[in-house]
Amino acid sequence: MSTGTATQTDFKPALWTPGDWNAFFGFGTNILVNMLVLTGLLRFVLKMPDSLVFGRILPALGLMLCLSTFYYAFLAYRLAQRTGRSDVCALPSGVSVPHMFIVTFVIMLPVALKTGDPMKAWSAGLVWVFFQSFILMIGGFIAPVIRKITPRAALLGTLAGVSVTFISMRPALEMYMTPQIGLVCFAIILVSWFGGVKYPRGIPAGLVAIAVGMIIAWGSNIFGLGLGGLSLKGLGDAFASFGFSVPIPAVGQVFSGFEFLGVILVTAIPFGIYDLVEAMDNVESAEAAGDEYPTTRVLTADGIVSLIGCLMGNPFINAVYIGHPGWKAMGGRIGYSAATGVMVILLSWFGIISVLLALVPVVAISPILLYIGMLIGAQAFQTTPARHAPAIVLALTPHLAAWAKLQIDTMLGSTLNAAQAVGGLAADKVGDVKAAAIAALPQQGVLYRGLEVMGGGSILAGLILGAIGVFVIERDFAKASAFALAGAVLTYFGFMHGEAVGIGGGLGVTPAVALAYAVMAGGLFALGKFGTSEHFVPHPDMQAAPAE
Repeated sequence: MSTGTATQTDFKPALWTPGDWNAFFGFGTNILVNMLVLTGLLRFVLKMPDSLVFGRILPALGLMLCLSTFYYAFLAYRLAQRTGRSDVCALPSGVSVPHMFIVTFVIMLPVALKTGDPMKAWSAGLVWVFFQSFILMIGGFIAPVIRKITPRAALLGTLAGVSVTFISMRPALEMYMTPQIGLVCFAIILVSWFGGVKYPRGIPAGLVAIAVGMIIAWGSNIFGLGLGGLSLKGLGDAFASFGFSVPIPAVGQVFSGFEFLGVILVTAIPFGIYDLVEAMDNVESAEAAGDEYPTTRVLTADGIVSLIGCLMGNPFINAVYIGHPGWKAMGGRIGYSAATGVMVILLSWFGIISVLLALVPVVAISPILLYIGMLIGAQAFQTTPARHAPAIVLALTPHLAAWAKLQIDTMLGSTLNAAQAVGGLAADKVGDVKAAAIAALPQQGVLYRGLEVMGGGSILAGLILGAIGVFVIERDFAKASAFALAGAVLTYFGFMHGEAVGIGGGLGVTPAVALAYAVMAGGLFALGKFGTSEHFVPHPDMQAAPAE
């Protein structure tokens, strides 16, 4: 008997394809940028010594990322083997970017300022990851149920909100700050990855963009322009970080950080849930692109590799990344993920990250991140019914609020620090000035309190609002009521629309919002139970919408 269909026993997936070069340069530079930012936070914000950063933390980080990328390459290989498909793309993974800033500014920096000891700050960060890891592992068994009952438009809509705000906006702004490099590199990527243009000898577009960016940046130094901020002195100084360091167990440092358990648990639990939902969204995104991965195994893997990294000295958690459809669209399959793991080991164990930072202008990499954000935002609309588009837009709104609030907070903090630095503001007046500035914002048309409430727990808020929107559009009012009730409970305890987890003295963190969700739940339930079809006149666009 002969057959033209490959089976699990006779199909051997290719470990490397030409498209993996594109994905490797794109995803690899994405990981590199995050590692460079992370290194800067450790050295310049937390003032950690280079011996700790390059000798302990980065080697442990490299081990965690290598284990993660190799595991997801393995999952992709097994999926390709089982299905007989040659287009399977591995899930991207790396350091969770939102948590990178949270653990730095909310956990480690306050401890460092209070104790004056960066080693204690490091220990506190390790404990934070320790608890997050177990939340992910336990949540892995709950996540499939949540995915089953939540509409795709809600899952992908809240993910699109993350991509538009926290993935796309910063690289877009960086491009326009140095347009001579940013826009040129963006055009190189755009015409290849969207327009299908092939470069000579099949050179990956990502590599072409980086090379052109380097030529412009270094060439501009000849004319004294200094585009990209690169210099020979900076490159020479970066070579001082060369060396070889392997991960060393840091179990003692983990348990010594338990003295800060109170402040750690306040953020570890809600952000563990954030990780849970984000990972579900990203698995859903991969399935929408054609690659179905087991949610439980993905979340459990994230928890396990994060725990290993933590016990070896890494205070940053691992996460499945947003962007699978983007890497798949540019030809990524299995090999790009494993190759990135090898790259990370070389970068972190040999201490050459700072050299790359001094050699490659970051703005040349920014267009790659913008491209990924564009694809993820588009996917939410392209892989869901057209009539669900309003629900996707609704799911975007909490992320817009969260991003706007972050910009205001950052600007306000910078202004107050500058005022103190020049002697124009006494230290004991900082709090009063900040409160007065925020109170004056509504008169200028900036509804800061609205941004604060709506943007709190944005990924959960977006999911809940998106699900309510979908079920109302589908006239499944009972399910819409259930999600509104879930929103009331989550809001009561501060997991969404709140700045901290708790019960707010017994009435809830934001009681008015929790009550409003509860009233919404009651109204939707009554409508579903007692409403009749003659009370409903569908919008003309809905009448024409195709059935699922």
